[in-house]
Amino acid sequence: MSVLITNIGELVTNQPERDADLDPGGAGLVAGRGAADAAREVAGRPAARDAGPAGPARPAGSAGPAGPAALAGSAGSAGSAGSAGPAAPAGSAGPGPFAAMAGAALVIDEGRVAWTGPASRAPAADQMVDADGRTVLPGFVDSHAHLVFAGERGAEFAARMAGQPYRAGGIRSTVAATRNATDDQLRANLRRLAAEMLAQGITTFECKSGYGLTVTDEARSVSIAAEFTPEVTYLGAHVVPPEFEPNPGGYVDLVCGEMLDACAPHAQWVDVFCEQGAFGRDEAAAVLAAGQAAGLRPRVHANQLTAGPGVQLAVEVGAASADHCSNLTDADVDALACSDTVATLLPGVEFSTRHPYPDGRRLLDAGATVALATDCNPGSCFSSSMPLCIALAVREMHLTTQQAVWAATAGGARALRRADVGHLGTGARADLVMIDAPSHAYFAYRPGVPLIAGVWRAGERVA
Repeated sequence: MSVLITNIGELVTNQPERDADLDPGGAGLVAGRGAADAAREVAGRPAARDAGPAGPARPAGSAGPAGPAALAGSAGSAGSAGSAGPAAPAGSAGPGPFAAMAGAALVIDEGRVAWTGPASRAPAADQMVDADGRTVLPGFVDSHAHLVFAGERGAEFAARMAGQPYRAGGIRSTVAATRNATDDQLRANLRRLAAEMLAQGITTFECKSGYGLTVTDEARSVSIAAEFTPEVTYLGAHVVPPEFEPNPGGYVDLVCGEMLDACAPHAQWVDVFCEQGAFGRDEAAAVLAAGQAAGLRPRVHANQLTAGPGVQLAVEVGAASADHCSNLTDADVDALACSDTVATLLPGVEFSTRHPYPDGRRLLDAGATVALATDCNPGSCFSSSMPLCIALAVREMHLTTQQAVWAATAGGARALRRADVGHLGTGARADLVMIDAPSHAYFAYRPGVPLIAGVWRAGERVA
């Protein structure tokens, strides 16, 4: 059944290359570059998810396009539970720069975006939804979340607010609770958090292991995560567990060997926390190399607490993303700008730890691609709210409202190497959010207000 959503006050598409189709006179385009720029952005990028690591870095001195950088990746999966779904149809080029139009309409057919354009030119459909002037935008893509865990750490948060510094070792308390939980308890908690995300407009999310840190517990973590999302990340290298503190090298061997063998069949990604108190550069490089050899694609927890080697390592191995990026040198910024590695910022973490916020505008001005993610986890950020992340990114990371919304949609898609989500171009999966506001800017303009009026995933209204 086809569905026409009409009378949209502002339709955010992230697809300015379709200017001619959307509005021949050009009046409908609110922001973004033209078709030639967008075409240059997607040209020459790898097309297959399983083609190995992201393409080579751009040559030194080539800063890349201003603002959102090039898409490196492919259609990816359908984003529903279980194995990866079909690739996006030909014609769905993936996200472009931020773009929006006023007085718009959108047609959904067979779970995909079939048409976008001025409401006055909308084709007929089997069913009609009147947006009544509300804003419609792509569903949020959360590329960094830790949802397989048990327990909570509210007392730790209260202690931080009283002045105790955040340290990576706090993860171990969640490890103990997770090991003691049953599969059903872990599954129920993940289901609750996934529903919480969906109600707030997150239609695609990544989920990491990392709170089991034994072969059995990590394997069941990725297996349970795969029931809810195809974007599963093996994070055995989250922290060295207490039983291996006298022998951290032995734990790295386990992560790269038996544990990887047990987890790889359920995961698409491999991650490592490259940070003081967790894993050094050589250990992190070994974990990523082993994961890649097992067919997993790399991503890195990088430069959260210190200006360490994580970002440079992420770029060297062609990681899809370097996440946190809270402490960057000029060389780190240049490396990100000259590569296809997405800088994923996690403003909820700075909010919850009282650490200084990174300057997102600095990254964008250099030509890096920026994504926003929740990092929902029980320790450093127990929030599943992408609207909160957008508001914090605008207020504290110096992003414009357009840049923040792009980073939470198209940026997240690029961090997952997905071309079928993060935009509303023809052929994209029909994941969209309707908000009770006339503009995307209301996420930051009215922070903390429940603006979500409707959520569609693969063309079905789910909230």
